Amino acid sequence: MINKKVNNVQDALQGIENGMTIMLGGFGLCGIPENSIAEIVKKATTDLTCISNNAGVDDFGLGLLLKKRQIKKMISSYVGENAEFERQMLSGELEVDLIPQGTLAERCRSAQAGIPAFFTPAGYGTEVAEGKEVREFNGKMHVMEHAFNADFAIVKAWKGDEAGNLIFKGTARNFNPCMAGAAKITIAEVEELVPAGSLDPNEIHIPGILVNRIFQGEKYEKRIEQRTVRQIF
Repeated sequence: MINKKVNNVQDALQGIENGMTIMLGGFGLCGIPENSIAEIVKKATTDLTCISNNAGVDDFGLGLLLKKRQIKKMISSYVGENAEFERQMLSGELEVDLIPQGTLAERCRSAQAGIPAFFTPAGYGTEVAEGKEVREFNGKMHVMEHAFNADFAIVKAWKGDEAGNLIFKGTARNFNPCMAGAAKITIAEVEELVPAGSLDPNEIHIPGILVNRIFQGEKYEKRIEQRTVRQIF
């Protein structure tokens, strides 16, 4: 069994350079690879194209990379709660490709499965379909979308083993599973790293074959993007 473990986040991110395309798991602030994002900020890597559902908030997650002007282009499904993302997009400082959320997920999954392109009805008749091949299937028009071509995919899991097998917890699973194995190199940061063979095979969500490097993260903040509490009367 191949050991995918690396000692720390610095070793895990070896090879990430200016101008690369990087997938980052998470939804808002839920399930984001906090340690890896913080290290990319510290490395001051620039001109990045980031594929992520959104860009977190202004002072956390991918918002930290936006604040430092390290992202050249965002490929996302919505702007979210990030005012800086919105400002840079509207001012033309940031190139943005907004695509339907299901299409975003499927473009990741297709890359993971080695499928170069697929047809979807989402976006037909809108700006999303401009310049793309369109075909009719069963009386309904569909738009052809291409799988992503990313250099690195960085995902976050609750638990993993040294062989790269991953288990996610609750809604923190979100985009992480479909991004694992969807790039040339996949990095997994986990809250708990155990010896290979320690995980119950029936509980594994992503097999280690889709992961190239794995490390145990630390000091997770796990911020809540929108806190909703019940009013006490």
